[in-house]
Amino acid sequence: MSRTAYSAEKRAAYREQKRSEQREQVERAVRELLTSDGWRRWAETRATFHRYSFGNCLLIAQQAPQATQVAGFKAWQSLGRQVRKGERAIRIMAPMSVKERDATGDETGERVVFFRAVPVFDIAQTDGEPLPQAPREPITGDSHARYIEPLTAHAASLGYTVESEQLDHARGYCDSKRHRIVIAADVGAANARVRVLVHELAHAHGVNYRDYSREQAEVIVETAAVIVCGSLGLDTTGESIPYIAEWGENGDLDAIRQHAETVDTIARSIEQACSLNGGES
Repeated sequence: MSRTAYSAEKRAAYREQKRSEQREQVERAVRELLTSDGWRRWAETRATFHRYSFGNCLLIAQQAPQATQVAGFKAWQSLGRQVRKGERAIRIMAPMSVKERDATGDETGERVVFFRAVPVFDIAQTDGEPLPQAPREPITGDSHARYIEPLTAHAASLGYTVESEQLDHARGYCDSKRHRIVIAADVGAANARVRVLVHELAHAHGVNYRDYSREQAEVIVETAAVIVCGSLGLDTTGESIPYIAEWGENGDLDAIRQHAETVDTIARSIEQACSLNGGES
């Protein structure tokens, strides 16, 4: 059977329609950030899917905030699992390279990359072989001591030293004038020190009380800390995702997206320092 040929105009119109639908879907996902619950769902999703892009974490959080592992239909089959009949797919964006064509429909020899929606499914939507689960370690232990050195090196790359002092009313602080990160001496467990260090490192990335309100700054750095600790495999159960309160819920869409992107950028930088790199779409 011969393949139906479409004019360049029809192909362009079809692609524009799809791009419009995709933009609307992403905008709906961004609007979820305007509520404290939506912000929390995104942060928890981002901690779970640290290899996925900012946009795809938004889409997963909107469609399936309970998801823990996602993959395509055939990918699950290759892992010995089968998507159950009737399960509704989660739509995320994936890059696709296609041959470029000129106005007459002939190939130009070049390739262009665009993004299209693709279906994935959570492991809870599948049956089959059990898969290993990454353990979550408590904040009170020392299992993550290995991350203190790379986090300290990351602080140095930002021009900061990491020191320990006796503090009366805080577990740590970031002194942007003297470029010091201080952790309370009584924070003994390595995992707890990692937790405090990540929080203060987020401040060292430029989230201060001059450029942000105190409330905004603390929400941004604490969200980044919860995300990074979750990505590292620390059990953050009981660690609160801060409420965005009025500055988010009564704010505009562009501002809240910018704050979320700042969180994502900071988290990725700290994750990379801990060698949590490599990525998916």
